[in-house]
Amino acid sequence: MKKLIALIAIIGLTAFVQSIDAQVTPQGDSIEAVVADSTLVQVTDSLAADSSLVAMDDMELGEDLDAEAGGMHHRLKKMFIDGTPLFMSLVALALVLGLAFCIERIMYLTLSEINAKRLMKDIDAKVSEGDIEGAKQLCRETRGPVASICYQGLMHIREQMDDIERSIYSYGSVQTAKLEKGTSWIKLFIAMAPSLGFLGTVIGMVMAFEQIQIAGDIGPTIVASGMKVALITTIFGIVVALILQLFYSYITSKIEHLTSQMEESVVTLLDIIMQYKHQHHD
Repeated sequence: MKKLIALIAIIGLTAFVQSIDAQVTPQGDSIEAVVADSTLVQVTDSLAADSSLVAMDDMELGEDLDAEAGGMHHRLKKMFIDGTPLFMSLVALALVLGLAFCIERIMYLTLSEINAKRLMKDIDAKVSEGDIEGAKQLCRETRGPVASICYQGLMHIREQMDDIERSIYSYGSVQTAKLEKGTSWIKLFIAMAPSLGFLGTVIGMVMAFEQIQIAGDIGPTIVASGMKVALITTIFGIVVALILQLFYSYITSKIEHLTSQMEESVVTLLDIIMQYKHQHHD
């Protein structure tokens, strides 16, 4: 009986130990699962943080690249605002109007340029054949002041040489005035741009001294900021004047070239008319 009870006790004890092991093992597994889950969450958060840092670095790099790409634009915009928008706007207006006149003159002078020597050869051939109307028609169909002067001379071919020469030179002065039309405005804007810049500088200096008076201090920061704002208008005015001066010099060279073509063509035309008169005894 005692043996049976002992055997039953041993069996029960064994079953109890097994049940305890069965209960402890799932809890251990669950603890390990929780630990694994928490570790995975930490790794995920770390990766997310790293990716966010990389994204922020990329964003900052993109902003830096954008700032470098548009650096000149932003710098000019900042200088424009710092230089008192009123006077900077006047300098910019002088630049725009001056460039408008320059572009108009360049287009007009470019269209006025022709092969003058070839035109004079064609006129000589027609006048030598006695085809005065054909020579006039050729001048009418050709653009530019050279053709206009030749047409003016052919219109008076029946008159005396002195009258023809006087008419040609009078009409030539008119054509020269047309070539120089608008250049006085360009010179005006060339003179106005630095003048407006100096005016803005003087007014900026006055405003800087007022700030010093209000602050009651003549510290280097106040003086430097006032001087910087005051001198920006002068810089822009000089730059605008230089740009317009370059265009004006180019326009002047084209006018001189056309004027020399006109003078050479007039001499050639007078020779052609004189030969025609000798041939026909007019």
